[in-house]
Amino acid sequence: MMCLETQHFKLNRFLLLTIGLWPLKQSNLTRFQFIILSSVLTTSIIFQLTIFVTLRCTPNLVVKVLSSTCLFSISAIKYNLFSLKMEAVKDLLIKLQEIHDGLKDKNEIAIMKEYSCLAKRYTAVLTILGLYSSFSIIIALFWSSIFYLILPINISISHHLPIMMEYFIDQEIYFYLIPLHISVAMFIAMTVAIAIGAMFVAYDQHICAMFKISSYRIKRAVHIITLGVNKSKKENLILKGIISAVNIHRQAIKLSEFLVSKIQTMLFCLIIVGVIFLSLNLFRIFQIASSGDDVEEFIFPFQFVTFSIVYMFLANYIAQDLTDHNNHIFTTVYDVQWHIAPLHIQKMILFLLQRGAKDYTINVGGLFVGSLECFATLVKASVSYFTFMYSTQ
Repeated sequence: MMCLETQHFKLNRFLLLTIGLWPLKQSNLTRFQFIILSSVLTTSIIFQLTIFVTLRCTPNLVVKVLSSTCLFSISAIKYNLFSLKMEAVKDLLIKLQEIHDGLKDKNEIAIMKEYSCLAKRYTAVLTILGLYSSFSIIIALFWSSIFYLILPINISISHHLPIMMEYFIDQEIYFYLIPLHISVAMFIAMTVAIAIGAMFVAYDQHICAMFKISSYRIKRAVHIITLGVNKSKKENLILKGIISAVNIHRQAIKLSEFLVSKIQTMLFCLIIVGVIFLSLNLFRIFQIASSGDDVEEFIFPFQFVTFSIVYMFLANYIAQDLTDHNNHIFTTVYDVQWHIAPLHIQKMILFLLQRGAKDYTINVGGLFVGSLECFATLVKASVSYFTFMYSTQ
């Protein structure tokens, strides 16, 4: 028996355990871990927004504060809403385990392993990119202090934080504690984004594997026509093959719809905040460029824009991947020699072809359909909002 937890979701399990969200291991300790990490994320948002209490609210200040606050807000939304749907995520893992256990054909098991390896690679790449982004941002936060250690002692450097926050304390005295809090919050935010995002990618790859297995079963069923067995046995084998293909296809659709239905609110919130986040940071980059500010100011908005675009692309890519794998099933039905099958089997295959006339898509709130076209639309919308802000400056 193949254990998903130890073989297919090993890295995902480790990432989710670090933030207390692995659904198969929930205890009082993990709940306490969740409260602590969630509190750090929440306080980082609050201390950024309290800057409006001490400083006069201007359009430039709003843009500068919200351009960084949105990143922590995205992670906080994912963290809290994912934790609320823990039981649904657990049920999905159990259902996937049951499907794995039901696979007996060595080729089907090989297909599942192939897609599992793809999921592991995606998770590893996302983890590396997340660590790189986190450490580069943390280094940028402490850059002035590092530079101060290199310079002669008689040269003084003013402490300046690229992320505006108000702690209502003397920032010169507690300068090293403030960047430490920001760094921890940033690292938690990145870990949350990567861990939960990678988990959804892993689910996507396993569902795509089920679609691929459905295509394989259709090919194998129709191939029976060419075998030298008696007619009645041949027809029974073909029917069983097509029924098994339809069954695993229906299971894949149900799993995908079950997952989307449970995280639809999270996805909708992330899309809205993500577009705002990208627009504000594009505007921030052009603000810095036009005002001739220090080049260090570019680091954070540039990192945020890159992160936002990559994350939007990945989210829409995995939705497009599901649609393409579903379409491939019906392409397979067209390609096989179904016309030489007995008449009643041809009628069954025609029902499959009719089902393929309508694309299966990931729909979020009836407003967004996950696809590469949707990614282009979201980026275009972000650029439009940025252009509007820049024109009214």
